[in-house]
Amino acid sequence: MIESDKKHAQKRRAVYLLPNLFTTAALFSGFFAVVSAMHQNFETAAIAIFIAMILDGFDGRVARMIGAESEFGAQFDSLSDVVAFGVAPALVSLSWGLATLGKVGWIAAFIYLACAALRLARFNTQIGIVDKKYFIGLASPPAAAVVAGLVWFTTDSGISASSVAIPGAIIVAGAGLLMVSNIKYSSFKNLDIKGRVPFVVFLAVIVVSSIIIIDPAKILFAIAFCYALSGPIMALKNRVKKEPPATPVE
Repeated sequence: MIESDKKHAQKRRAVYLLPNLFTTAALFSGFFAVVSAMHQNFETAAIAIFIAMILDGFDGRVARMIGAESEFGAQFDSLSDVVAFGVAPALVSLSWGLATLGKVGWIAAFIYLACAALRLARFNTQIGIVDKKYFIGLASPPAAAVVAGLVWFTTDSGISASSVAIPGAIIVAGAGLLMVSNIKYSSFKNLDIKGRVPFVVFLAVIVVSSIIIIDPAKILFAIAFCYALSGPIMALKNRVKKEPPATPVE
């Protein structure tokens, strides 16, 4: 029993190379996004954030597949997420156009950053407690996708950042506040991608992927924005259903 406990403790302290390489790559993508924004390469910065999202989706799955989960990996992943999905989107959006609003732009960017850090801290304390089918509050990767998608979409469309700075600040701050809300979002973790799926589902994946490839800037922003709105819409819908019918006045 003692020997088993020692092996378990050693496994928790272990540092596994493969999953942490994905985490490091996601961290670098966030850092690269900030550097690109500093050089006014906003499209590259936005794409780097989306790449960080893809890499972040791999590290945990790879760790579980090869049995390389560790406490170090979990903590490193959280720190990487703060940079890739907190610091990077905040600074990229600020350099892109929010800075033209002065203090208002700084505040909107900081609200997003602070909420991202709080969201990740709350997520770590809720592991194993909440239903895995749902996220409590908008997860940091899709929130970063909203901000990065906005920057990419406007840059790709030739829209002046200063002309949309005010709605941009609202979207950035709004994405941040949704992260720390108690609104439920589907995590899609109940989808069985390893098992058999209907042919229609497979066809839908191909169609959606093709559409994204045609115009990734617009489509990815639309998907991220719709997902961010899906939580409040479903919460409002459920609230209306629970409200008792009004008593008629005689």
